[in-house]
Amino acid sequence: MRHLPPLPAIRVFEAAARHENFTAAAAELGLTQAAVSYQIRILEERLGTALFRRERKRVKLTEAGRRAAGEVSRAFDVLDGAFAQLRAENEAMLTVSTSTTFANTWFAWRLGAFQMANPAMAVRLIAADALADFAADEVDVAVRSGHGKWPGLAAERLIDIDFTPMCSPRFLGAHNGALEPADLLTLPVISQHDIWWTVWLREAGVTVPGDTLRPGIRLDSQTGEGAAAMAGQGLAMLTPFFWRNDIAEGRLVRPFTQVSSMGQAYWSVCAEHRRHLPKIKRFREWLHAEVAADLAMGR
Repeated sequence: MRHLPPLPAIRVFEAAARHENFTAAAAELGLTQAAVSYQIRILEERLGTALFRRERKRVKLTEAGRRAAGEVSRAFDVLDGAFAQLRAENEAMLTVSTSTTFANTWFAWRLGAFQMANPAMAVRLIAADALADFAADEVDVAVRSGHGKWPGLAAERLIDIDFTPMCSPRFLGAHNGALEPADLLTLPVISQHDIWWTVWLREAGVTVPGDTLRPGIRLDSQTGEGAAAMAGQGLAMLTPFFWRNDIAEGRLVRPFTQVSSMGQAYWSVCAEHRRHLPKIKRFREWLHAEVAADLAMGR
């Protein structure tokens, strides 16, 4: 068991001994001069010896104080070095968690740009639909879908989540090149269990008998649903933001102008107490700038 004096008093002594000036030590530590004097007095009473001589408007280390100051300063250097190494290791790796949809349709295509702008930092991407555990998974930043309310997390809105049916040009051509919303009751749709279908059809004025569309293939992410739609396997309910390139390059078409939403969005989130960490702040600023640029360019 170590018999150390109070650590706040040791910290104050180290600064005061280095400066041999209570005022300078107070300024460095963000304390008042009176607080510095108080901590030194506590330390001297605990040790039973004087560490400073008070001479008018200045202080000088006693012989005992000078001997202690050298050892304490070296101890603080060792501590600083130990934590500096941990800080460097932490800054050298950024772990980002995203949903499979966000990762595969948008994020993975742009992550290299952040890596190139920050060559000293390794970036680890976790693509999973389960919510990340920031402590257990050692995640720095995540992109989540929802309403932005997660206790203990700082959330910033990225993009609104909206949706509309899409299909391949070949599929649309096979159905006279035009569709009416009511046609979706009889055409093959992908992941017909998704509530987005019911919401979109209701807003289009179409009632789904029994709230069930005709059976079709069922996939677990927009990534698979979009790929299936491009392969001509039916209509998929997709978020336009993620599929702009595929629409522009003719792999997907939007048969309807109507776009629906359930009020959710994608958010960048991180632990509240770590939001100002340089690597996290830098990444979130980059991410929001990239999304804003895409939205501004309309692609």
